[in-house]
Amino acid sequence: MTETSARAPGDTFLPGGRRRHRKPAQHGTGTGLRRALVLAMAVPVASAALAGPSAFAARKGAGATADTHGLDTDDQQMAKNLKTRVLDQRLGSNVSGVVLDADSATTVWGQHASTALMPASNAKLATSTAALTVLGPQHRFTTKVVYGNGTLTLVGGGDRTLTTADLAELAKTASAGLKSAGRTAVKVTVDDSLFPAPTLAEGWNDGYYPGTVAPVRALVVDGHGVQDTSVDAGQVFARQLAAHGVTVTGDVTRATARPTDVPVARHTSAPLSDIVHAMLKHSDNDVAETLLRMTALGAGRPATFEGGTEVVRRVLSRVYGVSLDNFELHDGSGLSRADRIPAATLAQILELLTRPRHTHTLGSVRDGLPVSGEAGSTLGPEYGRFDDAHSTCAVGKVHAKTGTLTGANALSGLTRGKDGRWKVFSFVENGATATPNATKNAMDDLAATVNGCSA
Repeated sequence: MTETSARAPGDTFLPGGRRRHRKPAQHGTGTGLRRALVLAMAVPVASAALAGPSAFAARKGAGATADTHGLDTDDQQMAKNLKTRVLDQRLGSNVSGVVLDADSATTVWGQHASTALMPASNAKLATSTAALTVLGPQHRFTTKVVYGNGTLTLVGGGDRTLTTADLAELAKTASAGLKSAGRTAVKVTVDDSLFPAPTLAEGWNDGYYPGTVAPVRALVVDGHGVQDTSVDAGQVFARQLAAHGVTVTGDVTRATARPTDVPVARHTSAPLSDIVHAMLKHSDNDVAETLLRMTALGAGRPATFEGGTEVVRRVLSRVYGVSLDNFELHDGSGLSRADRIPAATLAQILELLTRPRHTHTLGSVRDGLPVSGEAGSTLGPEYGRFDDAHSTCAVGKVHAKTGTLTGANALSGLTRGKDGRWKVFSFVENGATATPNATKNAMDDLAATVNGCSA
């Protein structure tokens, strides 16, 4: 199921208030340094230091029920409330959850937190983290037009945000070049060879195409949900050429640009940080799958589901020290019904966002988390989120990624607790039989409980 909405303005959310200082991991001259060098060669890492394990990654408590005796009064009450409220019949009996205190690096509450469940779109947290780490937040995707032998070829560069207006600019530049060379007619082809031919991920069915997710290609315009997005983009480009007085002969076909073709126009996307921000706000499946392939290419792996998920695993475990126990990922969007991620792992990914040294690289994940009650995001009122008697108190206070598939709901994010400290939480349920809205309301109530406003 696709979770879509209009992009909302960026907020100024910055975790980390009232936190204790954490000394960065030190790599000595022995095994640690060799490990860092090997990793740096194996996975290109843009703008992120090899950070060492997450504060929670090595702690068994992140996957187990917390000992509440060492908690302050507010956290003890929150844990007590969660123990009761997680039994809500709207959530069913298969619920995994955990709450971490970002300041003290302690587990406040947990239930089956190491149990791997279907995460739905919470998988996009892993995809985003890997993309930003490998490619860098300022990376841009390039779409080109090249010319040779009477043919203009539109070359896809993995920009899933390309628009008709962008193609119009490319056509304007290309047509001016053609006319200056005395040509008024041309053939148009498209080159999407950056990615291999589309396939279904494990856990996908062809019923997903093209409405829930389009076949993943390196060229698309306006996010069109069609079977062949590349030829579709070429046809839009051809119409733009015609609008500039260039005659396009024949049908738009697929071809591979030759090394001897002459570059005539190019368009670069917005920075990856902006794309990730919008993708998370919208929970855009198509952008997530394209980013998975571009991340694979950036790390020198094939642009496939397998190549991309291999890099995601490598980045999470070797760069950030996130536990991959019971972790199974088969796509970039979380649409796969074979995906399995424990709540503990999702919480460890989110905990990275509370650490200042990761702000440059991962800040757009943090800022892209939908905010409770934020219109134009998947936690907005148009989706019926945070609008019941138990959760309205948390409007504007919860920053979390939603996840929704038939038989699966997830909500993972950050909020300040009643004590004013940042809490990292993840709740995942599979198999609830209540209505989807009822289950989402129960999830929102859990987040409001973590915030402390629903006492």
